[in-house]
Amino acid sequence: GGAHLVQHPVNLGQGAAIQTGVEYARAQPGAKYFVTFDADGQHQVKDVLAMVERLRTEPLDIVVGTRFGRDRDDSGDDQVPLIKRIVLKTVVLLSPRTRRLGLTDAHNGLRVFNRTVAEGLNLRMNGMSHASEFVALMDSEGWRVGEQPVDILYTEYSMSKGQSLLNGVNILSDGLVGKRLP
Repeated sequence: GGAHLVQHPVNLGQGAAIQTGVEYARAQPGAKYFVTFDADGQHQVKDVLAMVERLRTEPLDIVVGTRFGRDRDDSGDDQVPLIKRIVLKTVVLLSPRTRRLGLTDAHNGLRVFNRTVAEGLNLRMNGMSHASEFVALMDSEGWRVGEQPVDILYTEYSMSKGQSLLNGVNILSDGLVGKRLP
């Protein structure tokens, strides 16, 4: 019980953090379900619980959150700011793999997966481009992928943490570099 904190002495980036965390978690006896999420408070426990339940009851290896799976709320507001929506949808359009897997939001940090995925996870790209690498693994490993509409809480803190438009461009360019990795 309780939380285990595993830290890198220096910040190695999100990809390295996820890889280290999953390696630590899969070494724990009896670990069956694994969850990754962004640390800026935008993801919610209710969505994690719904995703774990799907993993338990459906023939899936991994469930990925999507910000595009539900209608605008009653006030007419979309939970994703317009410019960010455009960048995210462009990332999907430019990725045949993402489309082939049926994903609408490939760079959503909320993912729930089983032991098969945890054992096969080997992220080598440390920056934000780990998300593209994760999608490439889903494709090459043939993992059974599902998508779950999730609510995002955009707080001032999360908006200040890497929500800039340039981030979308960085993800794209890192992804192109990643294709050249051996």
